[in-house]
Parts: sequence; C-alpha cells; structure tokens
Amino acid sequence: MLRIVVVLGCLANLLAPISASAWGYQGHEVVGSIADRLLKPGARAQVRLILNGADLHDPNSPPDLVVRRELTLQKAAPWADCVKSVVRHDDGKFHYEVDPNHLEYEVPCVSFNSAEERARMEDYARRNWDNCSYAPPPDGIQRGCHNTFHFDDVAIQRSYFDRNEHGTNPHDLVAAIEAAIAVLAGKSPSSSFAFSFRDKKEALLLLSHFVGDLHQPLHVGSVYLDAEGRLVDPDTAHWTDPTMETAGGNLIQDENLSLHREWDDIPTDIGEASTRELLAAAQAVAASSGPIDGWPKAWATDTLHVAQTAFKDLKFSPVSPPSPFYKWTVKFDDHLSYLRLMDETKRQQLAKGGARLAEILNAIWP
Repeated sequence: MLRIVVVLGCLANLLAPISASAWGYQGHEVVGSIADRLLKPGARAQVRLILNGADLHDPNSPPDLVVRRELTLQKAAPWADCVKSVVRHDDGKFHYEVDPNHLEYEVPCVSFNSAEERARMEDYARRNWDNCSYAPPPDGIQRGCHNTFHFDDVAIQRSYFDRNEHGTNPHDLVAAIEAAIAVLAGKSPSSSFAFSFRDKKEALLLLSHFVGDLHQPLHVGSVYLDAEGRLVDPDTAHWTDPTMETAGGNLIQDENLSLHREWDDIPTDIGEASTRELLAAAQAVAASSGPIDGWPKAWATDTLHVAQTAFKDLKFSPVSPPSPFYKWTVKFDDHLSYLRLMDETKRQQLAKGGARLAEILNAIWP
C-alpha cells in the first residue's frame, strides 16, 4: 500500500491494535521538543528543576555525565506509554517487564531505566490501576485505569466537547490533563475522580504526554457503527450497545494496520525533534483565551473538529472473514488524497500540541 508516513509505533501500539498510544514515541518527542524551544525563562527553569532535581549541575559531576542526566520535555514525553510495560501479576505485585524478544520497544524509555525510575513507574501504575473500571473491546480484559487517561471517544456528530456526552468520563484524557495542570499549579485535582499523581515530576511527565495525545484526532473523536458499518450517533439514539464501539478507530482495518495506527505514525521526514517548519507553525498558533482550566476542553473541541475531517467520506463494512482484532474495514474515495490530508493534518496537530504544552507551562510559571 502506498503510504506517505511509515514509522515504527512504540510499546503497546505494536503489541495490540486496540492500544491507545498516540503518535508513537517519535511524535511525542516532537511535541516535547517544540515545547522545549518555546518555554520562557521562568518555565524553563522550573521544568529543568522538576524533571532533574536540584543537583542537576553538581560541580563535582563530570560534564559528560551532566549531559546524559538531563531530562527535557522531549525525552519526558513518552513516559506515560513506557508505563504500559508495567504488569500486574496474580499476586497483586507490579513489575516493569522488558520484552527480550522486542528490545526495540525500550528505545523511548532508556531515560527511565534506572531502578529509581522503574520503581516510580510501578508505583504510578499501582496507584492508578483499579480506581476505575476499564475493559476495552474486543477482548474485554480488565486493564489498568491509567490507560483510560490517554483518550476520549466523542462521537464525530458532536460539535464540541461536553462531559455529558457519550465517550467521555471523569477519568478520560481531558480530565487527566486538568488534574496534571492542577498539581503543577500547586492545587488539588478535582474531587470528581481520584487521580493519583505523586508529585510535580509525575504530573509534568504525564502532562507532556497527554497534551500530545489530545492533538491526535482519533484520540478525541470517534465513529460508532452498526452491524452493517453505518454511522450511529450514540447520543441522539441513546444506544450504548458495545458492539458499535470502534475504540477510536483501532477496530477499523486498513489493509494490515488499524486506522488508528495509521494516524499514530508521523511523517518520516520529521524525525524525533522539532523542525524549522514545525517550530514556525507552533509559533503561529493562536494564544488560548479564558482561564487555563478551560483550555483542555477547548482544545478537545478543536481536535474533535479535526477528527470530523479525518473520518469524512470514509466508508465502512464488516470484516469478512471475522477477525479477532478488527470489526470493520475502511474504503476511501481517493486513498492517495486521503494520505496527503493525513500528512498535512499530522504536521498541524504536532505543532499545536507543542505550542499548547509550552503555553500551559508558561502560564503556570510566567
């Protein structure tokens, strides 16, 4: 299949088509890299202090060691996906487990491979494992609640993000960003859900990832389909049949990949850091209006509109023969034109994500 964008996804995104790892690690690093470039001096100092500790520039440390130790937003951004390597065992214990057959999954996680950082990930997963119920389709296996923090599944028929609509909940992506902002600002997260973010470092690690997730269109907007592949509006139809769920496009197959996975891949010419073009696009992103606690919902609405374009004119049909991973296949009026649209949209969304991550941090620490 002709593809404008082909890169390896990260971690769970390669492990299962129902995973929710927006952008792959490269995209998250790009978002973090853009934000690193746009931080104002006060925010830059706070970010370095929180991510690295007060002893980052210990005069007794060799210069090359200092360079290796410094953690930036670019390197911090994949953290919330690295946590997905934490496994809960039958005895109730949590362990970070490296797959010896796929060591490449660890590429974005090398900054967190010390015993201290692995313990942090295990502790985070433990605290955010069973504070909600999450058994995604198609297997219905219970997974850690922290996995729900990465996405919303708002029907594309909606015109704006509303907490009362189908596909949202008190422990979704928007709520997780709101909670991380609150912790970084020295406040307590909303009592509507017991997010457990241990400290500002954990909140910053999560925020740097979740703002990237918020700008991947299929992490906010979703289609719901009946058995024939026709669009269903779960809010107006008041239909909550789980068989219509597409899991943000993860259950929709385009040849050998899920539609969601195709949107996770970023253009190969970008690499893993900001480019001159992306930085210029980020600098041109309009400033957000209103108080900071309203920004995540406003940005979710913006991404929902992008998702409407991403799903526009696509045609779906049931998979035949049945597949254990996919329920529908997708067809395009003009596949090449769609891939071009996808490429352009990804660049715009990566730039927005980096700009808005920096905007949050600059607002908290002016």
